Amino acid sequence: MAFYAPAQIVRDAREHGVELRPVDINHSHWETTLEPDAARTEIAPQHRGMIGTVKNTHAVRLGFNRIKGFSEADAEALVHNRARGYDSIRDLWLRSGLSRSVLERLAEADCFRSLGFDRRAALWPTKALDPLADDERLPLFAGTETREPDVDLPPMPLGEHVIIDYRALSLSLKVHPLSFIRERLARARYRRNVELQTLQSGRHVQVSGLVLVRQRPGSARGVIFATIEDESGVANIIVWPKVFKRYRAVLLGSRCIGVRGKLQNEQGVIHIVVSHLEDLTPWLAALSIEAADMVTLANADEVRRPIPERLPAMQATSPLTRLLKDAPEIRQDLERLTITETVKHALPKGRNFH
Repeated sequence: MAFYAPAQIVRDAREHGVELRPVDINHSHWETTLEPDAARTEIAPQHRGMIGTVKNTHAVRLGFNRIKGFSEADAEALVHNRARGYDSIRDLWLRSGLSRSVLERLAEADCFRSLGFDRRAALWPTKALDPLADDERLPLFAGTETREPDVDLPPMPLGEHVIIDYRALSLSLKVHPLSFIRERLARARYRRNVELQTLQSGRHVQVSGLVLVRQRPGSARGVIFATIEDESGVANIIVWPKVFKRYRAVLLGSRCIGVRGKLQNEQGVIHIVVSHLEDLTPWLAALSIEAADMVTLANADEVRRPIPERLPAMQATSPLTRLLKDAPEIRQDLERLTITETVKHALPKGRNFH
């Protein structure tokens, strides 16, 4: 199913009433698996004709292979030593033999929910594990446990969770990114994609979404077919060569786009013939103010978050720091640019087919 991105398959399954469960240290395996006792979920309005036909008896548990940079060997070690389950992050570390960096990757992927930790709460005790791992794993220390003092961490906003989900897993089971900017989209007269099914053919409409697929068949004489997705579903768009030439950079480079064009609805097959495209990726930047802090961009830290009290000591060696201190509006612009780039790198690029 290489044509479809994992997020598309997950969205379609959920629209058909399938329960999807996240990757978790106590429940997941390397591959995605089925679990009994699925919760009752509703079929999406656009698929109501399948009510009574679709019957789901199992839930789908995402596997460790969804985590970017997590190896199958590490997953096997985790599962092999799991027995009846891990009861703490330190328990996982000692029994599995996984390195602290691997556990940090699991924390960033939000895999500790069964222990009561979200990703931020899990990263704190994970980073506090003694780097002298070999010493702590000696039998002499096996029965001892040192506890870091509890820290009252501020909750991570849901939008930041979603962006980091996409960066770590290429999808999120929490909320679709566009749901956070729906009010702004509505003010700009962007409709939800599901509304296209009830509109008359020939109308001019505006929709928006993450770019999932771009197709340029050799037999189509330069016509581009693309699929975009918002929180309500997908929309298929047609871009003629002249329009593509005008908006090439937007269509090929944007993670999230706004589309204006003419609706075509022929026997339930719905397309939008595009007349205008807009890059809406910057609109999602507000989701990632703190998500940017979890990205490894140490070399850019002084640009992203120049700490005021540190600026005087850096003046002799950093002209950029002096400029940022004297011109806070430039600093704010650079922060917004970096946050937008964080979102852009986290969200899927969209798949291209010829």
